[in-house]
Amino acid sequence: MDRVSAFDEPLKKLLGGATAKVMAEHLGLHTVGDLLHHYPRRYEERGRLTALTDLPLDEHVTVVAQVADARVMAFNSGRGKRLEVTLTDGHGRLQLVFFGHGVHKPHKDLLPGRRAMFAGKVSVFNRKMQLAHPTYQLLDAESTDEAGATEAVDAFAGRLLPIYPACKQLDSWRIAKAVDAVLPSAQEAVDPLPPALREGRGFTALPEALLKIHRPQTKADVAAARDRLKWDEAFVLQVALARRRYADTQLPAVARRPVPGGLLDAFDATLPFTLTDGQLKVSKEIFDDLATEHPMHRLLQGEVGSGKTMVALRAMLTTVDAGGQAAMLAPTEVLAQQHHRSITEMMGELAQGGMLGGSERGTKVVLLTGSMGMAARRQALLDLVTGEAGIVIGTHALIEDKVKFHELGLVVVDEQHRFGVEQRDALRSKGKQPPHLLVMTATPIPRTVAMTVFGDLETSVLDQLPAGRSPIASHVVPAKDKPHFLSRAWERVREEAENGHQAYVVCPRIGDDEDEAARKKGKKAAEDEADKRPPLAVLDIAEQLAKGPLTGLRVEVLHGRMHPDDKDDVMRRFAAGQVDVLVATTVIEVGVNVPNATAMVIMDADRFGVSQLHQLRGRVGRGSAPGLCLLVSEAHEASPARARLSAVASTLDGFELSRIDLEERREGDVLGQAQSGVRSSLRVLSVIDDEEVIAAAREEAVTVVAADPDLEHLPELRLVLDALLDKEREEYLDKG
Repeated sequence: MDRVSAFDEPLKKLLGGATAKVMAEHLGLHTVGDLLHHYPRRYEERGRLTALTDLPLDEHVTVVAQVADARVMAFNSGRGKRLEVTLTDGHGRLQLVFFGHGVHKPHKDLLPGRRAMFAGKVSVFNRKMQLAHPTYQLLDAESTDEAGATEAVDAFAGRLLPIYPACKQLDSWRIAKAVDAVLPSAQEAVDPLPPALREGRGFTALPEALLKIHRPQTKADVAAARDRLKWDEAFVLQVALARRRYADTQLPAVARRPVPGGLLDAFDATLPFTLTDGQLKVSKEIFDDLATEHPMHRLLQGEVGSGKTMVALRAMLTTVDAGGQAAMLAPTEVLAQQHHRSITEMMGELAQGGMLGGSERGTKVVLLTGSMGMAARRQALLDLVTGEAGIVIGTHALIEDKVKFHELGLVVVDEQHRFGVEQRDALRSKGKQPPHLLVMTATPIPRTVAMTVFGDLETSVLDQLPAGRSPIASHVVPAKDKPHFLSRAWERVREEAENGHQAYVVCPRIGDDEDEAARKKGKKAAEDEADKRPPLAVLDIAEQLAKGPLTGLRVEVLHGRMHPDDKDDVMRRFAAGQVDVLVATTVIEVGVNVPNATAMVIMDADRFGVSQLHQLRGRVGRGSAPGLCLLVSEAHEASPARARLSAVASTLDGFELSRIDLEERREGDVLGQAQSGVRSSLRVLSVIDDEEVIAAAREEAVTVVAADPDLEHLPELRLVLDALLDKEREEYLDKG
């Protein structure tokens, strides 16, 4: 077998069709290599050998003893059978018990005088220590000489039993058996680490690491194997990303340099405030990138309200000055409309301009969404293709084939985690040459995730809030334990309204019949008793509030299934102060900017993730009055859900919360659907815990790729990379 084909061998050949089919369908394992990279989740210890006189209760032990006697007892009027075996090790006695159909084999095996090893959990019955249904291994006649018996004892008692990620159709022990069948192929493993790197860091050879992770003798074996395999994953991924970044530097792009006396200068002159140091620093990084002749790929992350839109707008104006068009892609119509409104307001008469090219002081800013009327849509498309519009803000509608640009120079993607990479790529492909790309997110991303998921983007962080932003006080309201706290919450909302301010009330679902199926499908895993009732709904809560604690206030609803015109109407009236309380779903989570809104009540707060709660909270305290966020929950005080809410209430630091969020959810949905290729390639590397490994692997990868971009001198690494980057992952990295 040559070095590649050993790992590429279909499992069907080695394991038979039925097992291979289950592995493919339920575990995504198709080849020998897939199975060898299906690592144990944990290891059971059979326990150290323990004297019968000092067995610890409720622990898994292994004992070596002799059968003193064994008898089958009838119970339940003779309908049930129980095998009771008494063991002795010369010091003490121990009872074993087997029930039902499980009595036949041990009754044949465990004859008085027989010596064996037994492993099981110690319990107490009738004030006697016992093992119920233990596993056992007879120390047979051939190994009764002392040395043989000792060896068998050590092998059995000392062994770590691998427990594999399994499925209903395939138990862990059957997976272990299948692994035994393919383990010899581990010798054929192609080692991706350059020899100098492997030796310099003192890593175990790859075949040995695979052997140790599946069949460790000791815990040290497991640790050594995991260290090695983590490095492989981190390094191969970072090399892929480093090559992607390198390839991007080879692409041509039109440099977009600021034009003195152009649109940007005119805009800056009208600003009623000064930009923060953070905004100036990040703007400089972006302007430097725009001035190069290869495409910018930059991630701009900043807390809610840190002024990302202002930074993005200045980049768009620079692009227009330099003869290009800028497109901003938003995940929802509400957000696209909001951006369009705020950008045209910020620009004032500069948004009423004429042609491109920076000669006139002004350009057209158009909106393009799926629900626009035909006439408005036709006009917008015309403005884009002629270049009349320098800036377009839109939803997925921007990606459609019909949309043509005069000269697309910059793409700004807002809330990137909501878009698949295909969508980003489709928009980027509309430029004559690859346009510059700026990706924005208000979800703080821990450094490790930024280095893996967004590893092909340079990162800028805005961590300073603009002057005039107010602090937000957050409190947990335990609605079940202390109902009077909830009454007080509604009083606080009323007080805010009476002082001329406004409030949001957020609920997990809409509450019409249609969303019942969606709710069941996306229901959060039951965490505590609160999950036994359906999540609270916008339509129900709005009605209860209007008739009850908030009678007399102007209460309106906003949710994703309203007609776009109705949504826009409600948002406009809320922004204009004509609505006191907006009861909404998470459609208000991103980008909605109403400085007069000071209070937010989140119902069933335990049903939202940490980052989502932080995002929602960022909708208040956007003006000069202090913000208030109340997290209402029926979760039990000692539950993980309440601990999560307390964490959110205790800090406004989004990066701190994103770490908590990541630890809680593990990598899965933080990495998001667009990053599926990366996620499925990480088996032992944890994006949460292995920051040092990821950072070191990134450094090594940059060095390797700078010296040898095509990896001509590292054929093994190239081979492993090609195997990792199957079609889906190759596409992910290409589109990143």
